[in-house]
Amino acid sequence: MALVHSILVVDDELHLRRSLMLILQRAGYQVTVAGSAREARHYLQAGPFDLVFLDLKMPEVDGVTFLTEIRAQYPELPVLILTAHATLESAMEAVRQGARDYLLKPIMPHAILERVAKILEAQARPRRQREITAQIDNLVGELKRLDGTAHSSDKSERADHGAANSEPAVVAPERYLQRGKITLDLHTRRVLLRDQQILLPPVTFDYLVTLMRHSPNPVSYETLVEESQGFRVSRAEAREIARGRIHALRKALEADQRHPEFVITVRDVGYNLVT
Repeated sequence: MALVHSILVVDDELHLRRSLMLILQRAGYQVTVAGSAREARHYLQAGPFDLVFLDLKMPEVDGVTFLTEIRAQYPELPVLILTAHATLESAMEAVRQGARDYLLKPIMPHAILERVAKILEAQARPRRQREITAQIDNLVGELKRLDGTAHSSDKSERADHGAANSEPAVVAPERYLQRGKITLDLHTRRVLLRDQQILLPPVTFDYLVTLMRHSPNPVSYETLVEESQGFRVSRAEAREIARGRIHALRKALEADQRHPEFVITVRDVGYNLVT
């Protein structure tokens, strides 16, 4: 049976809520609608959801404030901002605060469905990788328990043959990405800095992946946003979006953010990972 994704739409405009619900339902998604942050909190607690549509201009609690609340409680839940041209600057701020992307009103159905599909696909890959890794770890653990005696005997035989005949462990090279003192496990999305684990939000982790894959070359603002978040914007917009992500990355990696050791600003270009 195919997985049915669950989407929460948070908007105080009744017409827009209903329109979005119909568009998404016809595409096969399970949709819940909320007219306020208070109502949305109730649904989020009862969740889980795979994606949230969030309007910026709402009564009681504005969208950026509510986004911060969502990110604190559900850090891996992608949020797609709904905004008008009049609040475009607020939408950019929301992306800097952790929103996955934004859509300008009025919104065309094909644009909605295309963006939703890309976000959910990007969200599913690391989740599936973690599931597969956990399954492999469980199977390896079970094999070791079942074959404990034989495993010990095999180790003894290898020792008798000497180090020259020993076989190295096989590790999938595509799983790990290493540059200098930083190692990324792309399956479990873990970061090791000098063998110490660093916790990063999902999108910030993707920015580090992009920087590491291009290292030692600098990465432009536009490339950072496109490869890390999956959408294209102008240079000025990309610079603003990337600035917030790089700030979060430096906060996690750098001993002194004012004098960064790893993530270096390349004036009028973007950023460079130095290892």
